[in-house]
Amino acid sequence: MSMPEPPADARRAVFANRDFRWLVAGGVISMLGDQFTLLAMPWLMLKLTGDSLALGLVLAIMGIPRALFILVGGALTDRYSSHRVLMLTKYVNTALLGLLGALVWMDTLPLWLLYPLALGIGLASAFSIPAGTSILPTVVPREQLAAANGVMMGLRQMTLLAGPALAGLMIALSADGGHGGTVGAKDSGTALAFLMDAASFALSAWTLAKVKAVVADPAARDTSIIRSIGEGLRHFWGDTHLRTLCLYFAAVTACISGPVQVGLPLLVDQRLLPGGAGALGTILAAHGAGTLVGLALSAARPGLRLGTLGLTILAIDIVCGLFFLPLALVTATWQVMALLFGVGVLGGFVQVRVWTWMQRRVPPAMLGRAMALFMFIFMGVGPLSAALAGALLRQVSVTQMMVATGLFLTTLALAGMVFTPIRQVREEAA
Repeated sequence: MSMPEPPADARRAVFANRDFRWLVAGGVISMLGDQFTLLAMPWLMLKLTGDSLALGLVLAIMGIPRALFILVGGALTDRYSSHRVLMLTKYVNTALLGLLGALVWMDTLPLWLLYPLALGIGLASAFSIPAGTSILPTVVPREQLAAANGVMMGLRQMTLLAGPALAGLMIALSADGGHGGTVGAKDSGTALAFLMDAASFALSAWTLAKVKAVVADPAARDTSIIRSIGEGLRHFWGDTHLRTLCLYFAAVTACISGPVQVGLPLLVDQRLLPGGAGALGTILAAHGAGTLVGLALSAARPGLRLGTLGLTILAIDIVCGLFFLPLALVTATWQVMALLFGVGVLGGFVQVRVWTWMQRRVPPAMLGRAMALFMFIFMGVGPLSAALAGALLRQVSVTQMMVATGLFLTTLALAGMVFTPIRQVREEAA
């Protein structure tokens, strides 16, 4: 086996790949544009109705079809290639967001039309997610996947930090609009946000057209979609390490997703001085900055691990669980920032390793379905965890929930170390 390339050499090699340069350029443009819609859609719905129930409904219309159809998206990705499916979703999103932005700009958007537009955007993401997460191995050699994933995830994290600020600034340009089913004619900031996202999809479609990716095997088209999904599920279940690790990640998501989404804002509101929305934004930014540092550390020290990949994952989760325990005692924003910065560093460090492990372990012909299933776990478990956390917080304090979260995550990782084969999971050879 050849020796792994040093980090700097690996990054130079991956950037020497013309197709990767086009792919990463389009990816950054598209990811930045996504932040505009993520901020503009709830803002638009509140401007139209002022109703939190209507806001929840439109977000559900976007999210539920994505979760339901993502396995179909993975099967079609393996059938027709990630490149073709991703290109089609970019065209669809350009049209939908362009129409939405134009109607808001002209103050002619009826409330009822927002629901089918949200449904279309949600359905498109059910196909773009498996295609987008499985295209990288079709563009770069397997030995460069770790470096390529580090670059892509690092840039994505930067867009998550910069995008909301830019989107908020643009939406702040809008004046108060009307109510009762249409948006005010001066609501130009919201309209521009949607148009910016539409333009980002159009531009990233152009860059994607420059990418020469591996084409899917035509023989895969002879299999029905249902049978193709069944083959992917059987392969997943038959791979002990893949199955165990994904089920473990589902349990971790169930443990921490709800307390973070629901409990953290409540903690900020009840316990912190100073508190408020500004404090919550600062805390989330600290976590994002930590994740970016972790991604950079993973890229700079690819050989840094505690024995095996699986043992490293479990050890990191034990430490993250311990980071949650002091949240029961915090009284100042900077204290939460420091704790979540540490969680972000550890999480970012392991993200690249897990993503690269999956891309190398799964056969290329099944990568779309594997990535779809992987994302389906998070999309299905995350909302359920948030709903459960909201219900529990009516019975327990946020302090008790944070302590329970830390103890449960630590116990879960220790149980994984003792009772499962996760500790035996090793990084796949290129």
